[in-house]
Amino acid sequence: MSTRLIKITSLSLLLWLFTTTTILARSENEQVLDTKGKPLESGKEYYIKPAITDSGGRFTLIARNSSCPLYVGQENTDLGKGLPVIFTPFAKEDKVIKVERDFKVRFSASSICVQSTEWTVAADSISGRRLIITGTDRYNYFRIAKTQFGGIYNIEFCPSVCSTCRFACGTLGGLRDNGNILSALDGNKLPVEFIKA
Repeated sequence: MSTRLIKITSLSLLLWLFTTTTILARSENEQVLDTKGKPLESGKEYYIKPAITDSGGRFTLIARNSSCPLYVGQENTDLGKGLPVIFTPFAKEDKVIKVERDFKVRFSASSICVQSTEWTVAADSISGRRLIITGTDRYNYFRIAKTQFGGIYNIEFCPSVCSTCRFACGTLGGLRDNGNILSALDGNKLPVEFIKA
């Protein structure tokens, strides 16, 4: 290879590395916005609803087979009010929820089950999918990813809070189950938006 080609290749690689690092740094500090264009605040209540029609209503708790734990799911119709959730960032200095940053989420509601309403992931032997249920787990951190449409996001499970752990990441979608719409990973993606309660 000629010296000139090596210099051009090195310069191109350096430019690509700088651009990629800048984009990643910018997206990590980008705030998640609600339907009014305001940042999602830690500790405040929000409703989560599908950004597309005919895919169910706002998020709520579902008692599958009338037993505990309770499942995270959606109202069957967009007329239901759903239940508000509260986001808590992993980074204590974050006062707002940021794109691609870890947070915990829980329903701001009491439960018939003697357990937390915090979201976590559990394997389901019936559907073969991973479902979002309520309860506590050390690594039940989620993230919000941008879509190509402003104000519309995907919720992902891909914790980065443990540097030695390996998680099977996934994007939240819906699973129809005996008249219910359960939140599940490993299938379709459900774009969502956030409404301040």
